[in-house]
Parts: sequence; structure tokens; C-alpha cells
Amino acid sequence: MIVSLVGLGTGLTVVGHHPDAKIPSAVALCIASTLAYVAFFSIGLGPVTGVYNSEIFPLQVRALGFAVGVACNRVTSAVISMTFLSLSKGITIGGSFFLYSGIAAVGWVFFFTCLPETRGRTLEEMGKLFGMPDTDMAEAHNAAAKEKAVEMPAVLGND
Repeated sequence: MIVSLVGLGTGLTVVGHHPDAKIPSAVALCIASTLAYVAFFSIGLGPVTGVYNSEIFPLQVRALGFAVGVACNRVTSAVISMTFLSLSKGITIGGSFFLYSGIAAVGWVFFFTCLPETRGRTLEEMGKLFGMPDTDMAEAHNAAAKEKAVEMPAVLGND
């Protein structure tokens, strides 16, 4: 994503410096960078809100945690959308994408230094990782077991 944003910023800067000239290579770079960004976002950062939030929150607050994550995602998207025109006028359209690539680089560093890997870990291990006391995890596990026990007869048709 970072490389794609740098490519898009470069292509738009070249086009911005030569407004009357047709520069097919810069236009092609912009199109390729946009397609690459969408592809890499779709397999990387795009689904992170749903996947990571569903893995780190205990069962009692999972829905609330997921909702807060989605709300933060939408607010961030709204801020970017509402400030883009002013930002592109202030630092050029290419400069806007260079700024976004810098933000993406800071985000990448944050993700790899502050967010632990969750693959293959149980909810109990995740609770310990995030400092949740064992008693709270036991309560979460018991609540989940009771919920499954209540739902199971309805699923099997044994009302």
C-alpha cells in the first residue's frame, strides 16, 4: 500500500507539473498505483477491523468492541474524505498522496510493534496477552459454554 501511494503521488506530481502536456507514462503509473492500492488494501488493511477485533475481545464485549472498531474506521474514512479537497489545494494532489503514504508507513510500524500476532491463540491466551485477569477469562469461558448449551437444542431441533 505504501509503495502504491508513493507511485500515485509521483504520477500525480508529474502530471501536475506539466498540465498542458500528455504524459502517458505518468497516467499509466497513476492507474497501476490505484489498482495496486485497492488490491493490497483488500487483502491487508481492509479486513483488519473485523478480523482483529473479533480475535482480541472476550466474548462478553466482542460485539461492543467490534462496533467501536467499525465506528472508528468509518469516522477516519469520513475525515479523510472531507479533508481531501482542502488538503490537495494546500499541498498539491501529489503531496496529499505522499502524506497518505507517510501515514500508512507510521501505521505499518504501529501494527508490527504494538499489535501482537493472534494466529493459533485461544481466547484465554489473548486475555493474558492483553492483561485480562484469569477470573474474568474463566467467567467469559463459562458464559460462552452456557450460551452454546442454550443454543444447541434449538439448532438440533430438540425443543
